[in-house]
Amino acid sequence: MRVVIAGGHGKIALLLERLLSQRGDSVAGLIRNTDHTADLSEAGAEAIVVDLENTSADELAGHLAGSDAVVFAAGAGAGSGAERKRTLDRDGAILLADAAEAAGVRRYVMVSAMGADADAPDDVADDAVMVAYLRAKGAADDDIRRRDTLDWTIVRPGLLTDDAGIGRVQIADKTGRNSIPRADVAAVLLAVLDDAETAGRTFEVVSGEEPIADALAAR
Repeated sequence: MRVVIAGGHGKIALLLERLLSQRGDSVAGLIRNTDHTADLSEAGAEAIVVDLENTSADELAGHLAGSDAVVFAAGAGAGSGAERKRTLDRDGAILLADAAEAAGVRRYVMVSAMGADADAPDDVADDAVMVAYLRAKGAADDDIRRRDTLDWTIVRPGLLTDDAGIGRVQIADKTGRNSIPRADVAAVLLAVLDDAETAGRTFEVVSGEEPIADALAAR
C-alpha cells in the first residue's frame, strides 16, 4: 500500500509513518520545511516538499499519483492565528481532497478534532482562535463528506497526549471528553486504512477498554 500523509512532520504523522514503513508499506509525507526531511527518513518515509497553502490541486495531484490512500494530518499548530486555521486546517484539507480526486485516489482519511463544527458558536471555546479552529475543521469535514468520489473516514480524537499507547480505545459518535495518546491515534489511523468498512464514517476516539480492531468493528 502507498500512503501519502499531509502534515508529514506532525507528531501523529511521524508515528503513522513509522507504523506503515515497519510493516513494509510505502509512505510519503508532505512537508514545507526541508529541515524536516531527516526526521521523515528516520521514520521510514519519503519526504515530499510542498506548501499546501501555496500550491494548486493539479500540482499536488502529481505528488499523489500511484497512491492508494491519503491522510490529512496537517495543522497550523499552536501559536497560529485564526486566518491560518482557515487557510491550512480548512483549505488545505479541501485542497488535498481535490488533488486526490484529480489523481484518482479514492481513500481519504481525515484527522479532525472533537467538537469540529462549521457552525460552532462563538462561546464554544475560551478563545477566538479555538473557535476558528473548530469551525475550520468542521467546514473541511462537511466538504469531504459531500464527495461521492472519495472513500472517506473522519477521525476525531480527544485531548492528545504524548503518553505511551495502550492499544485500547473507545470509539463512538460522541465519546465524551477524554484524552488519548498520539500513538493510539496513529494506530487507529492504521487500522482505518486497512478496513474498507470504515469508509463513510465519522467518529470520535479516546482512550478506553476495547482493543482498536474490536472498537472499530463495533461501530
